[in-house]
Amino acid sequence: QVQLVESGGGLVQAGGSLSLSCAASGSMISVRATMGWYRQAPGKQRELVATITTSGRTNYADSVKGRFTISRENGKNTVSLQMNSLKPEDTAVYYCNWIDLSRVYNYWGQGTQVTVSS
Repeated sequence: QVQLVESGGGLVQAGGSLSLSCAASGSMISVRATMGWYRQAPGKQRELVATITTSGRTNYADSVKGRFTISRENGKNTVSLQMNSLKPEDTAVYYCNWIDLSRVYNYWGQGTQVTVSS
């Protein structure tokens, strides 16, 4: 199993910045896996924000490209999301995700609220 603990988030004005961090632990932590961030706004489906593989290959949603940066420290089993130039439409609960290469084992953090005021 994998446990994911998120930190960061909060309230920020439009144009501001926030940083999220997620620490992974558990018996499967040495398994190669993709980590990432997803978000869910009220009344909407959960959507991908950004992912990063063990080798550092990244993937971003078009809506955050150029504003958000995902990074990973494999030795510390952490993944971070630096969010700049935040917009009100970025308001959502952000979830950390860990999924192994076979896509059989898929774990989620508890979520952290990000609110961007206009």
